[in-house]
Amino acid sequence: MDTDFIKPLSATDNFFLLAGPCVIEGEKMALDIAENIMEVTSRLSIPYVFKGSYRKANRSRIDSFTGIGDMEALQVLRKVRETFGCPVVTDIHSPEEAQMAAEFVDVLQIPAFLCRQTDLLIAAARTGKTVNIKKGQFLSPEAMQFAVQKVRDAGNNRVAVTERGVSFGYHDLIVDYRGIPEMQQFGCPVILDATHSLQQPNQPKGVTGGQPELIETIACAGVAVGVDGLFIETHPNPSQAKSDGANMLPLHQLPTLLERLTAIRATVAKF
Repeated sequence: MDTDFIKPLSATDNFFLLAGPCVIEGEKMALDIAENIMEVTSRLSIPYVFKGSYRKANRSRIDSFTGIGDMEALQVLRKVRETFGCPVVTDIHSPEEAQMAAEFVDVLQIPAFLCRQTDLLIAAARTGKTVNIKKGQFLSPEAMQFAVQKVRDAGNNRVAVTERGVSFGYHDLIVDYRGIPEMQQFGCPVILDATHSLQQPNQPKGVTGGQPELIETIACAGVAVGVDGLFIETHPNPSQAKSDGANMLPLHQLPTLLERLTAIRATVAKF
């Protein structure tokens, strides 16, 4: 599936979008979400990648939901891809997972906590798939050039970087928008994760919190400063989601948000 639109924006391009549920909870849920997002992104001419993790490896507690089973979830991602003709992205957590996941998806995502893992980056690069590296909460923007270079040195120039906030105390994150143009200097597209940037991790109760009411604020600011793509996790009923419900956008709010963001992008492109 073509992912050539995951690139630095030209003056006339709209931003691209990676969006979907945090984790695959079942086939019908994934197909329903994809259908809804495809409708609005097609109408607004937003290049779209369906996002869904086939397994969640970084969980607060051992009893937290991790997935419906690796192969079952990967098959769901393939079904979304075949049904709607859109590329799909999922996370990988070890070098061994890279080739397995690459048989089902178009973009391999490196989780923020693993963005410095050389073997993982090389394995992802060698699949030939687009590699999206989420910036670690503990790294400066300029430090991400070395993660990008590892992918390129492994023979793959199809690489993107995602900003998702930096640790600001024990239970909060903050987005430094200076990092977007700084990382764009690496010559790769920069994506802003408007949902995980609002996580409130490491809560005493063992369930990550969030501030979903600020998703629009984060996304609008990112588009205004020229981000190439946006990453948004969304769910029909975030309060019932099995992972990261506290910082996901309710699905019914996505069309209005994307309309506003597209208008901002059109205004920015004039200057």
